[in-house]
Amino acid sequence: MEKVTIRHAIQADADAIAHFHVRVWRQTYRELAPAEIYAALDENRRRNTWRETLSANNPDQIVLLAELEGMLVAIGAAGAPSAEIFGDLGEIKNLYVDPDLKRQGIGRLLLSKLASHLRERGFPGVGLGVVDGNVPAMAFYEALGGKRIGEYTDHGPIWRSPNIVFAWPENVGL
Repeated sequence: MEKVTIRHAIQADADAIAHFHVRVWRQTYRELAPAEIYAALDENRRRNTWRETLSANNPDQIVLLAELEGMLVAIGAAGAPSAEIFGDLGEIKNLYVDPDLKRQGIGRLLLSKLASHLRERGFPGVGLGVVDGNVPAMAFYEALGGKRIGEYTDHGPIWRSPNIVFAWPENVGL
């Protein structure tokens, strides 16, 4: 396999990120999300969200892209916590890898870079929420040393999903 490159996303990437995000999200959650939520998620909704994210001037926030031969193969985003359950941990908000390229180290690489950014910003550790029932993702995070620290309902823009929280506390590297 060619070498994967990681770079910071820019405003001009919003369309490509939205397309990728919707495609991978639909593959990941087709059996977990309610049918009306699955149908409601579209590229326009995601494009607007990514444009807002990428135009925000927030030093805690980071959006990274993984590319292989110029093609987008993974996205990752992190920043300040969005829910009380994370406490003072930085939060990994998105981590999506092309299903055809899983188990190649891309997710691990992105997660490590996101966690490094959060630690550089002064967060003592890292946390993330995984939709309950997303067994492959939970196994991935557990294999990387993530510890289950609780549950919460993500009040996302269109789906109130039940989530399991994984955390890597202070001094635990990814």
